Amino acid sequence: MENKGHKVLIADDEPDILEILKYNLAGEGYEVVTAKDGDEALEKARRTQPDLVVLDVMMPKKTGVEVCQILRSQTSFKETLIIFLTAVNDESTQIRGLETGADDYISKPVSPKVFLSRVNALFRRLNKKEVKTLTIDNLTIDPERFIIQVGNNDIILAKKEFELLYLLAQKPGRVFLRNEILNQVWGNEVIVGDRTIDVHIRKIRQKLGIDCITTVKGVGYKFEL
Repeated sequence: MENKGHKVLIADDEPDILEILKYNLAGEGYEVVTAKDGDEALEKARRTQPDLVVLDVMMPKKTGVEVCQILRSQTSFKETLIIFLTAVNDESTQIRGLETGADDYISKPVSPKVFLSRVNALFRRLNKKEVKTLTIDNLTIDPERFIIQVGNNDIILAKKEFELLYLLAQKPGRVFLRNEILNQVWGNEVIVGDRTIDVHIRKIRQKLGIDCITTVKGVGYKFEL
């Protein structure tokens, strides 16, 4: 499934909503984490680093708007997708939510089909945005030409090596699990194992000549310079 590897955090104090949204997202291939209040949402967001956060506006402990404000104030969540869920349909509430930094606004009662459609649309938009040149210190990654520059030196990586480096470099400091890497880089093309990742990581390190990929033993890899 094209959505495998995308992590979604849903925060709502209504168990029925959590259950139905989680069920439908999981059925589409998303990895789903849930929270029942604002404090738990923040804790799990920081721990799991989701690609999308779905927030009920009126939650206990911290409202969805408060959680959104806190997340947007942190560098690691500047590009995270955020959707608000609310039973309050007045225009001023929606405008406030969007001005806080939300990417979309869905009214309750939530239609699972509409919800999935909006989520998929956001990820399609994000994927288009993500095809861009990354520049981190003296390292430049150009996805259009499949070329890496370290300082003034051009370095050519094999296609999967490039895709693996680009995946990690888009979110410096975030730990990507092995299964997540396999799903996003190799998908359903072929059946590969953990050693495939290790070999590609080793080749990337050798070709770049810089230490930019850290092994998190027993978990996965992260990009950091």
